[in-house]
Amino acid sequence: MFPNRAPVRGLIGDIWDAKVRGKAMVMFAVAPYAGPSLGPVVAGWIFWVLTIFAGVCLAVVAFTMPETYIPVLLATKAHKLRQSTKDDRYYAPMEANTLPLGQRVESTLSKPFKLLFLEPMMMATALYMSFMFGTIYLLFEAYPIVFTQDHHLDAGVSGLAFLPISIGAACGAIVYLIVFEPRYERYITEYAPNLVPPEKRLEMAMWGAPLFSVGFFWSGWTSYPSISFWSPLVAGGLIGMSIFLISLPLFSYIIDTYLSVAASALATFVRSLFGAAFPLFATQMYEKLNPR
Repeated sequence: MFPNRAPVRGLIGDIWDAKVRGKAMVMFAVAPYAGPSLGPVVAGWIFWVLTIFAGVCLAVVAFTMPETYIPVLLATKAHKLRQSTKDDRYYAPMEANTLPLGQRVESTLSKPFKLLFLEPMMMATALYMSFMFGTIYLLFEAYPIVFTQDHHLDAGVSGLAFLPISIGAACGAIVYLIVFEPRYERYITEYAPNLVPPEKRLEMAMWGAPLFSVGFFWSGWTSYPSISFWSPLVAGGLIGMSIFLISLPLFSYIIDTYLSVAASALATFVRSLFGAAFPLFATQMYEKLNPR
């Protein structure tokens, strides 16, 4: 689900300008975290649901989505001009790239890693999001222990425990649209005709980061069998909200700063590594230390 997010972020950057890009990012930021929390609810049908949904999305994209990558659009326009005018002087920058295929592939593959090691802010952003992503998957591994083993809920009811994360993310989206998006629109007017500094996107993350820590401490400290299961459920909602309040501004910051699919690909790659690695030691960690 996550590796294909990098081109989507590039697509959003191509289609929408900075003024409306944040609104377009809302659904994009909510959906990936809603998926893991909604999955257990439809666990018995998950593969059928995914297959049907992916097939519908593929059909919609294939038949309705035009090309948005500006270098390709310029190359297409130049090609049409050459055909209509019979003048070979029209060409796009992409067509002027005469590097051999091997060098172009090497340059494309190495660009994300150059960004990682040469851009401190890119490294900090990628590592922070990756750590957050990994801890979320640790939380998913803890939920069956807390709600099934400790609170003795059956598997079906325990699956509903993931829903507050999605609800919290939706609440975070509402907070963004009501509070932070109007503020960013004021920044656009204030800084015009110049662009708004990308760092202005990070204001929302400054609110979300403390909530993320509070949510995890709350969930851990109240996950004892002697405490009502409603407490860790509500904590999950706070965690979901904080994830959204952190993810959206960081994604938007990367797009505004680098305007590069390579940067998005790097963030996705590193985050996916953490998401794959953390569950590998989750069971052993909880057996030794318990979910608290």
